[in-house]
Amino acid sequence: MSHTPEGILEQLKNRQFAPVYFLQGEESYYIDLISDYIEAHALQEHEKGFNQVVLYGKDVDVPAVLLQAKRFPMMSDRSVVIVKEAQSMADLEKEEGMKQLEAYLQKPLPSTILVFCHKHKTLDGRKALGKAISKHAVLLTTKKLYDNQVPAWVNAYLKSKGIKATQQAVLMLSEYIGADLSRLANEIDKLLINLRPGQGIDEQVVQENVGISKEYNIFELQAALIARDALKANRIIHYFEANPKNNPLIPNLSLLFSFFTKLLSLHLQADKSEGGLKKSLGNQAWKVKDYMAAMRVFPLQRCVDIIHYIRVADLQVKGITGGDMSEADILRELIFKVLHPVPRALAS
Repeated sequence: MSHTPEGILEQLKNRQFAPVYFLQGEESYYIDLISDYIEAHALQEHEKGFNQVVLYGKDVDVPAVLLQAKRFPMMSDRSVVIVKEAQSMADLEKEEGMKQLEAYLQKPLPSTILVFCHKHKTLDGRKALGKAISKHAVLLTTKKLYDNQVPAWVNAYLKSKGIKATQQAVLMLSEYIGADLSRLANEIDKLLINLRPGQGIDEQVVQENVGISKEYNIFELQAALIARDALKANRIIHYFEANPKNNPLIPNLSLLFSFFTKLLSLHLQADKSEGGLKKSLGNQAWKVKDYMAAMRVFPLQRCVDIIHYIRVADLQVKGITGGDMSEADILRELIFKVLHPVPRALAS
């Protein structure tokens, strides 16, 4: 049976431990959160030396893991065995390894907490091992959040910390950092350290603490494009060029891609009234005026062309095309194309 991260953590905090945990999936944040909690709290410090073992998938096979799992604890009620990077175990999905693990799952040692951290992929739930894990272990399967789910996650994370934030600040964090929950949590935690007691989070706090310049950031570049302000756009590009560590191009391209694909979807919807656009924008409904202005500046076909330009820039920054162009030159060329339509034959 599959469980939720919140449900598992609540059980752990109530010291309700299961014999086997199998944590798998695309989103590593919850896998690390749960395994780290077990590693930190299942045993007292003086018990860990003899009774807690951390293994790595590339260094062990199933028999080696089970050998540790079948050991009785010494001077403790339980022992803990954590297998990190379990997806790298060579025999986990081979017949002999699967059979041995299935047999252990049928009758695990009650005094052992065995944790598998199986990142970036999932086992085939149709196979015997997948079915056995679902039936006999605590199974967590994680998925990457969609971009439109990130603001709700940020709100929930801040609420769990007792911190209030403006909607604009939440969206800035979500858009600038993206759907990488580990990075999001890390950036938010660093930001919280700098807050005064009782202070909330607004746009200024985000700008001051997450490496976003108030005047020179991707959101201001986006606004300059909508306003067709080539001078301001080039000033921002110069700033990015002078501060490359705080303004890497790939994340900024992702944000531009997200903006123009959203704009394209708004062009294609039937109801283009302000109310209809607000409904489609969801948690970004407060930005409807900006999107309406952008739709006037960038008609449907221009959005299609610009998305193509962004794809080309992405290939260039990754070194697939474009020779030895610098990130600043790639961005400069992209922004020129966005602001100045070029014949299709010359677009790529």
